[in-house]
Amino acid sequence: MRNFLIPLAVLSLSLGGCSASHEPGTAEMSAQEAAPVAPAKDSADAAKVEPLTVDDAAKATQAGEQAPRAPQIAYTYTYGFRIAGEAIAPLQRRHADLCERKGPQVCRIIAMSNSGGEGDYGSGTLELDVAADKARAFTGELESIAKDANGKPVSAAIAGEDLSKQIVDTQARLRARILLRDRLMEILQTRKGSVAELVEAERGVAQVNEEIDQAQSWLAEMRGRVDFSRVTVNYSSAAPGAGGFMSPIRSALGSLGAILGAVIAGLIVVLTALIPIAALLVAILWAVRRIRRFRAASGSAITAGETTDPQAGPDNP
Repeated sequence: MRNFLIPLAVLSLSLGGCSASHEPGTAEMSAQEAAPVAPAKDSADAAKVEPLTVDDAAKATQAGEQAPRAPQIAYTYTYGFRIAGEAIAPLQRRHADLCERKGPQVCRIIAMSNSGGEGDYGSGTLELDVAADKARAFTGELESIAKDANGKPVSAAIAGEDLSKQIVDTQARLRARILLRDRLMEILQTRKGSVAELVEAERGVAQVNEEIDQAQSWLAEMRGRVDFSRVTVNYSSAAPGAGGFMSPIRSALGSLGAILGAVIAGLIVVLTALIPIAALLVAILWAVRRIRRFRAASGSAITAGETTDPQAGPDNP
């Protein structure tokens, strides 16, 4: 019976570890899945070191941190402002300065970027993490600053994700893993069992510690999303209106460079094709002219020879 306890505890670890790779969005483990039911106590050693039971798992679920009763909702806010291209960067800096003045306990800058800003076109994005209980008031201050800079609100959206179930499931799994680790540590401290069984128990402790760390990371990430809301601010410059008398003219001017480039590219292609053809034609014309000159010279020589022949002279009867 003494050597039976260690494999049973390790078996309970392997049964619970099957769900270790699951994301926090799924139900990780119920009370019955946390550990097998304990066998009957028929020895003094078994009374001292008991495997994890259903009652133990239930007590673990009730102990420690209580499950959140209020909904645990992670909010995200998205706002869009339209402003002149050259005013995007200054407005971003004013919003970022507002966040820094609030302090890291209220607001944190996550990312900031902008592009363009020359002429009529430009865009930018600012991402912030704001304390959930102050997020609505903070976004109101952002809008007020944008209006002072002649910015116009063009979009606003609020979305929420309920993380209550994921948090409760992860907390229950974490408590069950901690209780199982304590049981395995108790087995190692008593030094009961063979060397192979003790080594296996040590491996089980390392595995369950890894699962505990993972569950704690999930909880920290989800609580962070609940405590701090993500606020995304998009900036865009005013685009020219569609239609109207000037719209075709703007379109033509905007495509003038592309048209000129296409024309020049076409001329380059035509010249590249014509150069060898022109060289061939010049060579042919030169050869024809040489042939004609040769023939003309040959005919003149023949005519001159016939004229100077003595047999054709006037004294010849």
